[in-house]
Amino acid sequence: MVSFDDILASNSLINDESGLHVAVFVGGTSGIGKFTIKALVATGITVKIYLVGRRSSKERTQAFIEELHAVNPKAEIVWTEAEVSLLADVKRVCEVIKSKESRLDLLVLTAGYAPFGTRKETAEGHEVVQALEYYSRMLFILHLLPLLGASDHARVVSVLGGGLETTYLIDLDDLDLKKPGNFKVYRARFQYLAMNTITLDKLASENPDITFIHSCPGAVNTGNVRRGWDANSVVGSIFSRVVESMNWLIGFSDDESGQRHLFESTSAAFGGRGVPYTGRAGITTTAQSAGGLFLVSNKCDCTPNAKVVAQLREKGQEKVWDHTEKVLGPYL
Repeated sequence: MVSFDDILASNSLINDESGLHVAVFVGGTSGIGKFTIKALVATGITVKIYLVGRRSSKERTQAFIEELHAVNPKAEIVWTEAEVSLLADVKRVCEVIKSKESRLDLLVLTAGYAPFGTRKETAEGHEVVQALEYYSRMLFILHLLPLLGASDHARVVSVLGGGLETTYLIDLDDLDLKKPGNFKVYRARFQYLAMNTITLDKLASENPDITFIHSCPGAVNTGNVRRGWDANSVVGSIFSRVVESMNWLIGFSDDESGQRHLFESTSAAFGGRGVPYTGRAGITTTAQSAGGLFLVSNKCDCTPNAKVVAQLREKGQEKVWDHTEKVLGPYL
């Protein structure tokens, strides 16, 4: 475990020479993305942040942006409207960013929620949570790889469930979980997080100069536990209240969650590039200190989850990648 004091000490070293000049936050209008932006801006550095969010969140986000500017006038927050469950909209936003920037130092992906209730699909035919937590995330990365490659400190952080991968809760023959009875919350959660790890592991091996992190945030009261339930679900209402109460009692505060994810986004503990860190270096899924994917726990420790990831890599990476190319191909 990396102590919170050590995290605060590391984050206090973030300055304009740290190499973090342009960042994109997808899902930064609430929850962990919002907490991390707040922590980043509070460092006082000069930074440009593309804050990507839905039209319905624009009004309340404008108040947040004004708050951020009051804290740090040197931070430029660019509101970027998009419905990121729609891959066509992800492509549109990425083209806008690529037209304005020549490099990107940080890409943070946090959009999503637990898929309780019945299966719901987007207008493009994808299960909504899978679109948010997998397809759109990979599409953002693939579109923005050239900008990330132009940075000396490039980092991609996907917040979902790094380190929790299993081999028995992923169905490689039904990656979209469309078979009758196959869509259940426990399977969907583990399917989507495993697909994140499998693809990020591949991208990290092919782009060793970019630091890739799949983060498990632990218990944080983001409010998203209410989103996945069917409207007017009594069970959903009771469950949401119980989980939110537990998060309040045992989970991380908004501030600590933001600081921990800022640490993951900036510290040289992961890959050797970034804010200097004298503690134990993280290790990748291939047990290296750089040039691969870091699976980071809620305590900011790393695990290679070596046995499981090796099995997923051998048995599932080609299938997942072929499927992903097929789905994302029209939007690249």
